[in-house]
Amino acid sequence: MPVQNKAMLITYSDSVGKNIKELQYILDKYIGDAIGGVHLLPFFPSTGDRGFAPSDYTRVNPDFGDWDDVEELGKKYYLMFDFMINHISRESIMYQDFKEKKDASSYKDFFIRWEKFWPKGRPTKADIDLIYKRKDKAPIQGITFADGSQEHLWNTFGDEQIDINVRSKVAQEFFKDTLQSMVKHGADLIRLDAFAYAIKKIDTNDFFIEPEIWDLLESVRKILEPLHAEILPEIHEHYTIPAKINEHGYFTYDFVLPLVILYTLYSGNPKQLAKWLKMSPKKQFTTLDTHDGIGVVDARDILTDEEIEYTSSELYKVGANVKRTYSSAAYNNLDIYQINSTYYSALGNDDKAYLLARAIQIFAPGIPQIYYVGLLAGENDLDLLEKTKEGRNINRHYYSEEEVAEEVQRPVVACLLKLLAWRNRSTAFDLQGDIQVSATDKNEIKIIRTSTNGQDTAELTANVALKTFVIKENDQIILINDQADTKDI
Repeated sequence: MPVQNKAMLITYSDSVGKNIKELQYILDKYIGDAIGGVHLLPFFPSTGDRGFAPSDYTRVNPDFGDWDDVEELGKKYYLMFDFMINHISRESIMYQDFKEKKDASSYKDFFIRWEKFWPKGRPTKADIDLIYKRKDKAPIQGITFADGSQEHLWNTFGDEQIDINVRSKVAQEFFKDTLQSMVKHGADLIRLDAFAYAIKKIDTNDFFIEPEIWDLLESVRKILEPLHAEILPEIHEHYTIPAKINEHGYFTYDFVLPLVILYTLYSGNPKQLAKWLKMSPKKQFTTLDTHDGIGVVDARDILTDEEIEYTSSELYKVGANVKRTYSSAAYNNLDIYQINSTYYSALGNDDKAYLLARAIQIFAPGIPQIYYVGLLAGENDLDLLEKTKEGRNINRHYYSEEEVAEEVQRPVVACLLKLLAWRNRSTAFDLQGDIQVSATDKNEIKIIRTSTNGQDTAELTANVALKTFVIKENDQIILINDQADTKDI
């Protein structure tokens, strides 16, 4: 089905129930019309990074189910799949064939061969320093071929994630076959993971390289457009880069919103939030939480450096069971610009603050995405964190059906589900409809959404210091959150 203007759930296949079939059962029974779409995080066989080192896109990981389960899910919800356009697993057919046959392999050009990439006498230290890296060394990994010879391949991320030479004909054929297969099996939206790293070019930092990056996106669009599927490029960077992507007609992520809302609710000052909502793109997916940490760099220049530092510091003070070490190398963190916490715990496990944060997200331009832990207002999972010593696992609790049945009875979760269901039904949230934002006094913000035809309006009036708000639709009260209680009207 086409992408719908309804909230999208982000989840792993085994995080809400043990597999895709159980996931659908739980969604149907307990979540209902609070969501209209599902971002099913990588469900292919993978050798690392919880699915983001795919070895075979032609199969579903048998632990999660099969293609029939995926397609059944797609009959009720619009679906987003991940395509790791930058890299693939060392256990993939491509890598193994190349390792065995070297230059006789059909995949000899599939990877970026480090020694062949650089001209003689390079790379220099300056070349390496220029690269936008996720490591403190050159982004390479050695490969020993069956004949005993050795080379190096470009390797931006983890050891299992070998970078693809996206300009090669063999890679482009692989892209076409894989993307067409994804749509055939129910994908309505393709999330291009880490796409900004995909173009490598000498004398650049190898990150979001123009104009080549636009050629890459256009090549993907040409594959998907005839199949009526959309692209969502994933990038954590300065807000001006997603704005460029949006100007080219693609969906983008709003990764600014999470930190700006935290700043707003910590400080009681709505002015920066109002500024962002007025300039934010409309064709986008909003987030407060994802499978990764809470991004910091994305809000730069919407928040000042001092405001970002204040927000980060307050998160460790206000947040429940949030410590700096959980976002450090001690817990295997690659990205120093993300803070590991559930969004609920970042707000001190405070129901009123959390519902206001979600209300603001719902009223922001775009389609709201909500991570499964956030949908259930989940607290930081310290047991899983300490068991795995993986920082991001603090926000990756595994929910059984029994747990979900209990969680949806909590007032904060029940209210959130009703709020999302209302938003999904209301035409006031047309993507291209009007939005008016005003910071009416020191602590108050008002957001008014109007349908494209001008006939329906939704209004949020909130005091971000007291964490109180009122929601109206066409002047009728929908929800009041006051200091005493949350009432569904």
